[in-house]
Amino acid sequence: MMKSALLSVVVALAAQQVSGHATFQQLWVDGSTCVRLPSSNSPVTDVSGTAVRCNGRGGVPGKCPVVAGQTVTVEMHQQNGDRSCGSEAIGGAHYGPLMVYLSKVSDASTADGSSGWFKIFQDSWSPKSGAGSGDDDNWGTKDLNTCCGRMNVKIPSDVAAGDYLLRAEVIALHTAASSGGAQFYMSCYQLTITGGGSASPALVQFPGAYKASDPGIMVNIHAALNTYVAPGPTVVAGGTTKSAGAACVGVEAGKSTGPAVTQTATASPPTNTGGGSTPGDGGCTAVKYQQCGGDTYTGCTTCESGTKCSPVSPPYYSQCV
Repeated sequence: MMKSALLSVVVALAAQQVSGHATFQQLWVDGSTCVRLPSSNSPVTDVSGTAVRCNGRGGVPGKCPVVAGQTVTVEMHQQNGDRSCGSEAIGGAHYGPLMVYLSKVSDASTADGSSGWFKIFQDSWSPKSGAGSGDDDNWGTKDLNTCCGRMNVKIPSDVAAGDYLLRAEVIALHTAASSGGAQFYMSCYQLTITGGGSASPALVQFPGAYKASDPGIMVNIHAALNTYVAPGPTVVAGGTTKSAGAACVGVEAGKSTGPAVTQTATASPPTNTGGGSTPGDGGCTAVKYQQCGGDTYTGCTTCESGTKCSPVSPPYYSQCV
């Protein structure tokens, strides 16, 4: 990576209300912030609505400066301010792909996401030897957990200069065996890209790029998978397709650019900010929508008052509802 491109873009994902639910919360560049912060950490589940563009959020004043060809770093964490490498970036067995899109716009602070998008990054799925089900395979979300919540994303060097929306997205597939079960977590970030070239990639629309019946959206990952194809278009030339399960490198391992990260063998419990596990008689209590059971699950199994632990994808996943 060129020295002039050593700029850190941090995308933090905060589970402020429900453990496992989350929001892409911040994108920082040299002290600038340009995130369209979602109103809650609940997922989008309807791919036919306009909320799938930018989680239903409109523009904010700030724009983050980025140079074409630069590698930035997407960062995801469950708790706002918790940057510990010992905590899962996204928990609750929320396995699925990570994708990043760009949309060229006239003014990133006012664009509504209807201009069309192209995919610049994907970390999806790969089979794992000896896996008995898709849960045991390699996934983009597992890479985030392994790499301290960080993922390197290169801005293609040939994109035209100008304003863009960057859309970072995780699709959680733990309840995706039926239509409408997939959970989409995304936020948009307002960028001004300099340098670049004159590329004019093919575009897709949101809504439109995804259908609820797409095999990468309606899929039972609790059964054995022979293949998995992430939804949406292929990554454009000059973008990045990461092999799920590949080793962490550079900033992903906390050795290069970006804010310092302390590698720890164990993490202190994250601060409860309105969701997650709370102390209970003789153990702990899971709040509404938190995982409470399933194969290999070892967390809280007692649900808060007014909810009960119900199987969602038996026998693999149960949550408090």
